[in-house]
Amino acid sequence: MTHSPYRYSQGLRDGIPVGLAYLSVSFGFGITAIASGFSAIQAVLISMTNLTSAGQVAGAAIFAAGGLFLELILTQIVINARYALMGITLTQKLSPECTTRHRLLMSFGITDEIFAIAVSKEHPVGPAYFYGLMTAPYLGWSLGTALGAFAGQLLPESIRTALGILIYAMFLSIMLPSAKKSFGVLLTILFAIGFSCCFHFIPPLSAVPEGYVIILSSILSAILVSFIRPVKEEEEHEA
Repeated sequence: MTHSPYRYSQGLRDGIPVGLAYLSVSFGFGITAIASGFSAIQAVLISMTNLTSAGQVAGAAIFAAGGLFLELILTQIVINARYALMGITLTQKLSPECTTRHRLLMSFGITDEIFAIAVSKEHPVGPAYFYGLMTAPYLGWSLGTALGAFAGQLLPESIRTALGILIYAMFLSIMLPSAKKSFGVLLTILFAIGFSCCFHFIPPLSAVPEGYVIILSSILSAILVSFIRPVKEEEEHEA
């Protein structure tokens, strides 16, 4: 069996910058969770059992709005579908050491940043390296949520509101670089914003539950852009 040249310690070092970023961003989720009606313990448990920032924020919003479990399930499927694609891509980068048991455990730690680091490696990635890469982000996300949740119970509302936008700042930092490079991505974002505003401000549409608004805005904007600006074959090869 061929072993990966990368070790746990190297993965740990590579994951520290991501962990520090998650520490600050998840602070915002902790505050958002408290504002949505979760207890501090519940907020921390959510982050300890999930590593999906957008999914967690959407889930908290659906919970706060009194949404149904069906809304929550469908929303998570739409938001987190990209992780399935990342997992498929990552399998092409794994060493033979990665048995089914390891792959199941490693799949828990797939996030945008962890995926990007792992696939950028020159040699195949083994379980030891990937577990090291997961460690700091997992601890940072969980600890940041705990700090934000407990702070959300103590800080004045004006400060909680200001700190609560941290998670949305992270989303912007992820979207804007892609929007600058691709007009299609920019169109998708603008359409999604437009649909979301329609569901919020137009009386007949404002009755649609928030979970379904997220789903419909995502799907409709993607469908529209696929017709307006389809990805050409040469662009797919370049990507």
